[in-house]
Amino acid sequence: MCDACYKEEEAQYDKVYAYIRKKTNRTASMLQVVMETGVEERLIIKFVRTGKLRISQFPNLGIPCEKCGANIKSGRLCGKCGDSLVTDLQAFENEEKRLTEIQGNDKKIRTT
Repeated sequence: MCDACYKEEEAQYDKVYAYIRKKTNRTASMLQVVMETGVEERLIIKFVRTGKLRISQFPNLGIPCEKCGANIKSGRLCGKCGDSLVTDLQAFENEEKRLTEIQGNDKKIRTT
């Protein structure tokens, strides 16, 4: 990122932080922050994902789950999508193990 772009991004961050820091704006939603500050949602999400902006103190401010779009406070996936991913990975590993066992049995049969 060039120096000019960095400074512009910092100015955008300062605008968002100053807005949500005010006591009257602490319950603002993402849409309200975007509308009131003029800062793009994707940039606010970047601030949250990189840890630059911590939203734990702001109950209505969240970022979208990358899979389903549900509002979350941190990470990339909501609990439901995270659980689904784990389940899918376990099923994939089980299938890989089963295929390996089948191939091993085929080799035993051929050598006998």
